[in-house]
Amino acid sequence: MSLYPLLRPALFALSPELAHQLTFSGLDVLQSSGLLERYCRSQTAVTSAMTKVLMGLTFPNPVGIAAGLDKNADHLAALASLQVGFVEVGTVTPQPQPGNPQPRLFRLPAEQALINRMGFNNKGVDHLLMRLRRYRADGGQAIVGVNIGKNKDSVDAIADYQTGFAKVYADADYVTINISSPNTPGLRDLQNQDELLALLTALKNQQQGLPKYVPLVVKIAPDLTELALEQLMTCLLQTEIEGVIATNTTISREGVAHFAQGKEMGGLSGAPLTQQADRILTQVVQQAAGRLVVIASGGVSSPEAALRKLKLGADLVQVYTGLIYQGPQLIWQTLNRLA
Repeated sequence: MSLYPLLRPALFALSPELAHQLTFSGLDVLQSSGLLERYCRSQTAVTSAMTKVLMGLTFPNPVGIAAGLDKNADHLAALASLQVGFVEVGTVTPQPQPGNPQPRLFRLPAEQALINRMGFNNKGVDHLLMRLRRYRADGGQAIVGVNIGKNKDSVDAIADYQTGFAKVYADADYVTINISSPNTPGLRDLQNQDELLALLTALKNQQQGLPKYVPLVVKIAPDLTELALEQLMTCLLQTEIEGVIATNTTISREGVAHFAQGKEMGGLSGAPLTQQADRILTQVVQQAAGRLVVIASGGVSSPEAALRKLKLGADLVQVYTGLIYQGPQLIWQTLNRLA
């Protein structure tokens, strides 16, 4: 039984970012003592039948952590101890940047949702690599994806993504190209057909020239029209991208507009995103037709939501906002249902 429901009222009395920092500080202490790993193992029934081989990688189970929870790879060991099948860190940019002014993260507890306008705040790719390499040196074996983006003031988006890829490929198990955050001006324009084709072609050419093969995954928005999604998927298949994450946060305020916090600018995540993300996921699975790996994200607020995404055809599923509200038991209950 998770202790998180007992701790959550105290954490929610704090600002979201302070609560985030304190939670990870506690997890890191428990992980270093060995207690976290032992306790989490006792809560799950992971079986070999859950193993999936995708993109040349062996995932021990299909439940992972989405990017954004650990932007700098500072807490990899703690997150891996939760018994997830993989962890995605980032979004990381070539140069450190502070992100948008605070407050920039808002809870909507009645809807189990968050709105964030973080703005790719991170310590830069060199710091993330230092932390990832330390995790590996300490024996960490979890599959780690690195989510890369462009700096806010960059004048050459493609060059930023190429820089990020060149830096992380030797240490990352896969690399996610984040072109769908609503919090960096102009970023979502990269989902347009011509811009996307130019970006993906450049990265695939770069990938083929590297001494180590690293799969490329694209994270897409839930706000795409049917035509825009069809064109995007055509680009992914044409350039032979290995995977797609559906979806990022939404700029829609359907279901939360009546809340005071619901009027905040930024990307909405959590339970209100479920239906919208599932609609995109269904179309992605249909158009992919087994030709690329599909990772489902967005609105995974219960084991039932996670299992539904797998039934819709997702190969893997990621959690983030649901973890904020439900705690690690969301992972354990999902895995136990799968078992």
